[in-house]
Amino acid sequence: MGIKKVKANTPGRRGATFDDFKDITKSTPEKRLVINKKRRGGRNAQGKITVRHRGGGAKRAIRLVDFKRDKFNVPATVTAIEYDPGRGARLALLSYVDGEKRYIVAPVNLAVGDKVMSSQELIEIKTGNALCLQFIPAGMPVSCVELMPGQGAKIARSAGNVVYVMGVEGKYAQLKMPSGEIRQVRKECMCTVGQASNPDKRHISLGKAGRSRHLGIRPTVRGTAMNPVDHPHGGGEGNQPIGLRHPKTMWGKPAMGVKTRKKSRSDKLIIKRRAKRK
Repeated sequence: MGIKKVKANTPGRRGATFDDFKDITKSTPEKRLVINKKRRGGRNAQGKITVRHRGGGAKRAIRLVDFKRDKFNVPATVTAIEYDPGRGARLALLSYVDGEKRYIVAPVNLAVGDKVMSSQELIEIKTGNALCLQFIPAGMPVSCVELMPGQGAKIARSAGNVVYVMGVEGKYAQLKMPSGEIRQVRKECMCTVGQASNPDKRHISLGKAGRSRHLGIRPTVRGTAMNPVDHPHGGGEGNQPIGLRHPKTMWGKPAMGVKTRKKSRSDKLIIKRRAKRK
């Protein structure tokens, strides 16, 4: 992927950057691997808004991605690299020798015509192949990592994300997460060799509010701009400070810098916590 700039014909385009899509080889998705996405606008079954700032946006379909890579020891050929409107990373369309087709999250440098395979045994360690963590050498970048065997990939699935295998000891493999955290994961968990594709996604600047609306993101209003009845930070004539001991959410809960991670049984598997923000 590359990033392109355009002529500053309008204020919105002056600061905007765009994806050049040069790595895309197929413009239309595979019909059998697509389902319709129902728009909910952040509302639950009762019609109440549970996630704010959702709504509108361009119509899109959901691609059915194979996160389990459970078609073992069957060779496949990469027939296309496709765009997915639901994620930043690219998708690779795999055609297996038995005729089945599946989508996977494409790693960096995976190209059309490459041969890939998934196996629970030791196979060639090359970009696109899926193996158990116990077979990955130390220092190797991987993506789409399972947290529990057979559960499907949960970690490092978004654009440019990468996990490094630090080593394998006993029942567990030690992984360095994108956040900097080092934790243990069962060595039987599957992963894909290589960094998730499209690492330049993070450098794209939307440039104008309209592009956020196209993505289905509605405007976000500051609490200090509201009335006291609408937000704890609201009220006052002109620009006023919060007026409280610490920032709060709309519902009066502590916000901004408050630890929200709940205690979990997997805490004992964390070797090193992620770096604290300065």
